[in-house]
Amino acid sequence: MNAFPTEKDVQQCIDLLLNQYRVPDRIIKNMFGQTNFTRLNTLLKSLGKDTLDLKELTKMLINEKGAYLFAGSGEEVRALRTHLLRNLSEDELNQLYLRNPATNKSITSPSYMISPLVKKKWMMGGVWPRDFVKTLGFPLVFSGISVPKTAATEAIMDVEARKAVPPLADFQLGLKEQMLRVLSSEGEHTRCVVTLPTGGGKTRVAVESYIEWMHAGFSQGKYLIWIAQSEELCEQAISCISDMWQEKEYPESLRIYRYFAGKNIGEEQLIGGAVIASIQQLYSRVKNNDPVLEEILRHCGAMIIDEAHHAVAPMYNQLLEKAQDICGPSLFPICGLTATPGRSDGDTTKLVDKFQAHLLQPQISNDPEYHRNPLLYFRHKGFLAKPKHIIYESGRAYEVDEQNIDVDEDMINAELLNVLANDEHRNYQIIKRLVEIPVGTNTLVYACTVEHAEFLSSTMNAIGRKSVTISSNTPKATRRMYIDAFKKGEIEFLFNYGVLTTGFDAPKTEYIVICRPTTSVVLYEQIVGRGLRGPKFGGTEYCTIIDFADNLKRLGKPLAYARFSAFWESEQVGVGD
Repeated sequence: MNAFPTEKDVQQCIDLLLNQYRVPDRIIKNMFGQTNFTRLNTLLKSLGKDTLDLKELTKMLINEKGAYLFAGSGEEVRALRTHLLRNLSEDELNQLYLRNPATNKSITSPSYMISPLVKKKWMMGGVWPRDFVKTLGFPLVFSGISVPKTAATEAIMDVEARKAVPPLADFQLGLKEQMLRVLSSEGEHTRCVVTLPTGGGKTRVAVESYIEWMHAGFSQGKYLIWIAQSEELCEQAISCISDMWQEKEYPESLRIYRYFAGKNIGEEQLIGGAVIASIQQLYSRVKNNDPVLEEILRHCGAMIIDEAHHAVAPMYNQLLEKAQDICGPSLFPICGLTATPGRSDGDTTKLVDKFQAHLLQPQISNDPEYHRNPLLYFRHKGFLAKPKHIIYESGRAYEVDEQNIDVDEDMINAELLNVLANDEHRNYQIIKRLVEIPVGTNTLVYACTVEHAEFLSSTMNAIGRKSVTISSNTPKATRRMYIDAFKKGEIEFLFNYGVLTTGFDAPKTEYIVICRPTTSVVLYEQIVGRGLRGPKFGGTEYCTIIDFADNLKRLGKPLAYARFSAFWESEQVGVGD
């Protein structure tokens, strides 16, 4: 079954909804949102486009919802399922109920069967959804896409041998040799912080170094603990470790443990290997004195902290205090990974001081270009893409004070982002610019809110540009499906809020559009980093970064992009209509 409805599926669905079952426009508009429908048509008028009639709105809704058209428990989708079931004959309804009865309810009257059927849990691709769409004549794709067992992630996986991996670049190889020298000379006392610009391959360098150094230890029941900030980063580390283990052609398998997203590991499953963990789960298990975590710490051979500027946070202190209680003061080798020093107001320096660590950087001693400008060096060599920066100034001014900034996170707060998300003139400027992006180009868009991402995505779909939205609410299976489709070029625009800033790998991304202002250099660098992979790393020669800037009066500090003036290959400013 296809992950997305085909054009034939969509046309068949439109015909059934509007012609055979005569679904009222009220239900269709409620599914999309009455307010959003009005806003969308207003925006389309501003762009000189035709407004949507009911058929066009239905088509857009089907394209947006896809396999999830009938899924969910909200009032709007239940109203749609209710209307459709009321169109069945009494015999069809009776047979459908007999095949899918409500638990502990004996109902003989067909008119009373509709409500329990509508309320039945919709398990994507399950027996009830498949029966529902088949009985009503819809294509099977609208029963939802169940996640195959092969696609579901398990708490444990065994990695077998051999997969070709591109060789390290010279600067990466030099960094690896530095790491191995420090590990060989200092052993368990090793403390190091590895720095590379975003996109420079620090994950790959660290994985290759520590896999080689710990190879013998794994067979003795030792663990490499890899700590990351998000599920995407954890999965990226797993992918990299798997590839490297297979590349090395070791005769034995390596066990990888997923210790994040609430996944549990049994003590009987512990045989050594790589533990990929989120700091949130580690912190929770430390507080609960989890015996599995204590066993892993007791036999830990090394710890790697990804996005290491976070390691100055209290959660890490508690984890390391727990490790010292178990292992004694000598602990085990600890390595932090971060981008170029100075990235976050001295956090890297604090990290180095905290662990009394070696600061390891690429040693490109014979090339003066590197010492003048490391980023420019990596671009000219084709390791990093050349970023073009375009600033679009809306001409609007917003009153902002320190109350609009979350001091701890260095973020503009949700209230102001919501104001920006609902500014119709600003949204007009955004859509107008998005439409100008060449057809068939991979574009990542960072919105102000989840609702903002969904509205912009709907507008682009209405214009005929294939778009989807990913947020923290998107089911993991759907997220993987959308990201895979984006990488294959089946989707042009991937809108998101609050995700896809770290650990997201789509090397052919050519445009990054930033609609949410931020004062956080860390967040901004993570966003921009999604498009920085150069041709030698399988990426693109150029990546265009489009910033929608606003005059945030009395902010007290510049927006993050203003602190990257020396970063861009080229920069231009455009003024909105």
